[in-house]
Amino acid sequence: MFNGLIKDFGKIISNDGKTLSIASKLEVSMGASVAVNGACLSVVKYDSKGFCVELSSESASHLALENLCSGAFVHLEPALRYGASIDGHLIQGHIDALGKLISTQVRPSGSDFFVRLPEHILPFIAHKGSIAIEGVSLTISEIKGDIIRLSIIPITLKDTLFSEFKQGRRLHIETDLLARYVARVLEFETRIPKKELSWDECELYSRLF
Repeated sequence: MFNGLIKDFGKIISNDGKTLSIASKLEVSMGASVAVNGACLSVVKYDSKGFCVELSSESASHLALENLCSGAFVHLEPALRYGASIDGHLIQGHIDALGKLISTQVRPSGSDFFVRLPEHILPFIAHKGSIAIEGVSLTISEIKGDIIRLSIIPITLKDTLFSEFKQGRRLHIETDLLARYVARVLEFETRIPKKELSWDECELYSRLF
């Protein structure tokens, strides 16, 4: 689990399609989970200059690989430790979809980012709800059709790479964990036929309270 607060900017040294080599000052251990632009990947090698993470075919099929090429800078966050405070929101590091940066607009107290989302994740999006974009915990300011507006404050711009993002960039999107579970429960609610309780069952359940 992660909480969407970036701890370091890494630099991709190489990407051979199976392993990402990243220069970073982040302290890691063998087998540790690290979110790279929001994608949870496992450390398979490390030294004083950085580390390597495994890039499985399953992971690669969900990622914007053009943003993970040699020389690119990436967001890094180590997995949460037990007892750590959650200052963003709970993030699994599983990329649900790729969004697209449509435009940005500078504001007196930050910038607005407009992102187009795929239709299949729209049911998990809510006004003032949480969303992770490139591994960063953000709040949705507005929804218009398949486009969301994100109001990014100056400290977030400073602590992330968002100010470097260009129009048209594909973005890693992870929807809110709770929204996905609620949607799953509701899906089964509609599938399972409702059963009327018998009088004996009503009496049994009443004795439990």
